Amino acid sequence: MSELDLPPFSLDVETLDLGPGVKAIGMELIETESREPVRGKDAIAIWSGVFPALIAQEPFAVDFFSHLDRVRDFCLTRKIGFREAAGRCIVVTQPSGEQLRDLLERFEGETFGVRAGAGTQAEDAVLEGDLSKRGLDAYQAAYTRYTFCVVCELEDGWLTILSETLWPSEVIRRVRPAVQPFDVHIARPN
Repeated sequence: MSELDLPPFSLDVETLDLGPGVKAIGMELIETESREPVRGKDAIAIWSGVFPALIAQEPFAVDFFSHLDRVRDFCLTRKIGFREAAGRCIVVTQPSGEQLRDLLERFEGETFGVRAGAGTQAEDAVLEGDLSKRGLDAYQAAYTRYTFCVVCELEDGWLTILSETLWPSEVIRRVRPAVQPFDVHIARPN
């Protein structure tokens, strides 16, 4: 493929070194030519396909630890179910595809988390208390209890996936069908 034939967007998927004993994968959605993060409606459309593909059939939850008044008001207005946890954490369990897209669109500029696995449907007082105190750094101590935990920084075009069971190749296998309609090139930079 020549430079003239490159798709407009690239999704880079690579192993991250976050220290000993931490297994992490980075996903970066960028404009192929400029190498700038993809933002706005194109980004939301792509991420709205990536998240369900990544989650597969797992139960999941979206965690917010800042701007809680805005999150609460948004969820109430849109009739998106949520629960308040540990004082400074809002957990949205199992939002529909449309609700997830609405959340991604509204909170694209915020840092928030997504976790998948059987434990997401019940309260995790330890993690949720830690999210209230330390933000998404709390995932580092908890991700082994889940299929994965994701730190979402969509405005920067970035996801950090913490998982004992997922490898970059499995992430690519899961998300490739979801990004094909958007003409996204998936790469594993070294």
